[in-house]
Amino acid sequence: MLRLQPALPDRYAAAEPGDLADRIAAAKATLGERLLILGHHYQRDEVMAFADARGDSFGLSRIAAGQTAAEFVVFCGVHFMAESADVLTGDHQQVLLPDLNAGCSMADMADIDAVEEAWDTLGGVTDIERVVPVTYMNSSAALKAFVGRHGGVVCTSSNARAVLEWALGGDGGGARADQVLFFPDQHLGRNTGYQMGYTEGDMAVWDPRLGAGGLDEATLKSATLLLWKGHCSVHQRFRPAHVEAFRAEHPDGIVVVHPECAHDVVDLADRVGSTDFIIKAVAEAPPGAVLAIGTEIHLVKRLDDETPDKTVVSLDPLVCPCSTMFRIDAPHLAWVLEGLVEGEVRNRITVDPETAAWARVALERMLATT
Repeated sequence: MLRLQPALPDRYAAAEPGDLADRIAAAKATLGERLLILGHHYQRDEVMAFADARGDSFGLSRIAAGQTAAEFVVFCGVHFMAESADVLTGDHQQVLLPDLNAGCSMADMADIDAVEEAWDTLGGVTDIERVVPVTYMNSSAALKAFVGRHGGVVCTSSNARAVLEWALGGDGGGARADQVLFFPDQHLGRNTGYQMGYTEGDMAVWDPRLGAGGLDEATLKSATLLLWKGHCSVHQRFRPAHVEAFRAEHPDGIVVVHPECAHDVVDLADRVGSTDFIIKAVAEAPPGAVLAIGTEIHLVKRLDDETPDKTVVSLDPLVCPCSTMFRIDAPHLAWVLEGLVEGEVRNRITVDPETAAWARVALERMLATT
């Protein structure tokens, strides 16, 4: 998805780190309670130093909704996260993203046109009333609204199993659906399906670049889980060879990975869970433990710094940051904050009222389900 972020003036782009830190602190002090800075776990330390709250995408959006005194919510994350914050916050609150080019490659792998086309195709071969669309939190507001309109629901990496059980298990009056269309991350869907007892034969991958998703009619009708062909570019880097190399060097080491990793990696890991789960797993590990973490490097490095009694390393020695999350830096944060001090709202993210209303339906359905 194309987003145009103008180049920053030299007074930001060429500024020294110490000068930027002083200017960010001064702007933050001037704005006081009118400002709330949210920092996603994958952010740079130079940004996280000024975050009023750190967390995952949905957790931060809920924090923003609860901080009603904050007129300006600066979301140091990516575009879909800022959209979710705008959906959940009040009309008097404005959400800003320091760099408009901070998108999410996974979220962009499923756009509303492709999903609507897939839905129409499914409706031509099966009873669409028996299909529940489920979108991962890492998706646009348009897709959250789509599932809201069509009886579906949003999920996070923490509650994906509960959401799929709701969709396929019903509420005591029989199954709600025979089939789930899960997007945009195939790996979270697959790993959750295996966790629930489904097999490879119960799942099929929908490739939006191919007619009918590249699937024949029999598969379209029989697959319980139709998994969108999308992935996280960071988590897909981790491979079984990384696990094997770590275990060879650290036989007593602990491997903890995110469920956005491929199933062959998840299958070899000691523990699997969301970002918050990973943080807790490190905290609960015994002193002296060596842990290899399969997730974004900024969080891994921060966990190592904050737990000096343990050794926390990236499962992939050739570490790779989230390139879009990495766009949020001190110059962009200073530019946005000083704009607010000057009375200029820069990079506001807004979701139109109808889309926001249906997206809230999907989110509220998730909260009621889990």
